[in-house]
Amino acid sequence: MSNPPLRLGIAGLGTVGVALVKLLEQHRPLLAGRCGREITVTAVNARNRDRDRGIAISDFIWFDTAEELAASPDIDVFVELIGGEDGAALDASRAAIANGKHVVTANKAMLAKHGVELAALAEEEGVLLNFEAAVAGGIPVIKTMRESLTANRVGRVYGILNGTCNYMLTRMEREGISYEDCLADAQALGYAEADPTFDVEGFDTAHKIAILASLAFGTRIASDEVYVEGISSITTADIKAAASLGYRIKLLGVAVKTESGVEQRVHPTMVPVESEIAQISGVTNAVAIDADIVGTLVMSGPGAGGDATASAVAGDIADIAKCLPGEQKVPALGRPATELEPYKRARMRSHEGGYFVRMTVKDMAGVFAKVATAMADQKISLESIVQHADDTAPETNKTIILITHETTEAAARKALEAIGNDDFLVSPPQMIRIEK
Repeated sequence: MSNPPLRLGIAGLGTVGVALVKLLEQHRPLLAGRCGREITVTAVNARNRDRDRGIAISDFIWFDTAEELAASPDIDVFVELIGGEDGAALDASRAAIANGKHVVTANKAMLAKHGVELAALAEEEGVLLNFEAAVAGGIPVIKTMRESLTANRVGRVYGILNGTCNYMLTRMEREGISYEDCLADAQALGYAEADPTFDVEGFDTAHKIAILASLAFGTRIASDEVYVEGISSITTADIKAAASLGYRIKLLGVAVKTESGVEQRVHPTMVPVESEIAQISGVTNAVAIDADIVGTLVMSGPGAGGDATASAVAGDIADIAKCLPGEQKVPALGRPATELEPYKRARMRSHEGGYFVRMTVKDMAGVFAKVATAMADQKISLESIVQHADDTAPETNKTIILITHETTEAAARKALEAIGNDDFLVSPPQMIRIEK
């Protein structure tokens, strides 16, 4: 084996960093055989040098700051596992690229905000920026979209991109427990943070779908242009009603190319129970890609966790190890950063689809007729309108469930606004999109 070893500097020795060091040691011969050269960890950086992590860091050169590590002549690849959209992670990644180092990162927040800038810098310096672990953990969706589907035109990419939310919705359906009780259990089990906002309100998924949208449609990453709703408004009544109608509720990130621009959205979605995406349960992630030549691809697997994320990081490192000096490199975002199109946001209210609407109303004559009239005034055709049993509602109230045929979100919102102006509505209605 004549090629020199590929020397790694790892910044961040948390769960993923430690798992990566263990994986690289355990599979050292396997990786060397497949890559044609040794892969070695030569230097590290973390917050606490003395913490017991179960690995021997004395074998590595220690750096007090990630930026010093990134500039070290002792490494060829800077592996960023610090996290955060700015600060040390960003400064060190910029420093690594400026010093001619390849960068591998699992940092979705940094890429969602600064990915185009970093990709451009990497291309200028002739180094690689790899980030398979940033989206969907161990699922190889980045490589698939960036390389394998180059000859396809992608029309839509969507998926379950947050294991915490999928775990909670799965348990709420199977066990009939409330959102609040399920969240408390998820926190106790370590699936949800003490402050779960980033996960349950959809912001984690928004970062990921923005990255996928850039790869799918050749546009600049625009994470601040994602329409976001979380799952905190979902009740057991919604889940039961969905099941009775043949649907299951999932938090989906969806990116679609439309005539008016790119539509990026994150929200609870009703999907048919027989669909592949509906079968994804627990903390598992799934990504579906609709392409013109191959049709629909669906990939599922562990979306987080030390081993799954370390596996994706190691795959990125292996790709770098296989590159020969001067070899053509794949642009980080699928095409040169300078050729990415400006992001043009589609009109969200023009989104077309079916909708599930649940409303609690006073038990009085004429309610059905008033609801149907409000929908008809907006030219919304109803697939069904039924009174649904709700054991939690007082006897003086009733629950009405609507399923609409395809309509625009603007029309649905106007109809609900008109209904809200009447005196029979007890509480704000719940509206959930239906994804076919």
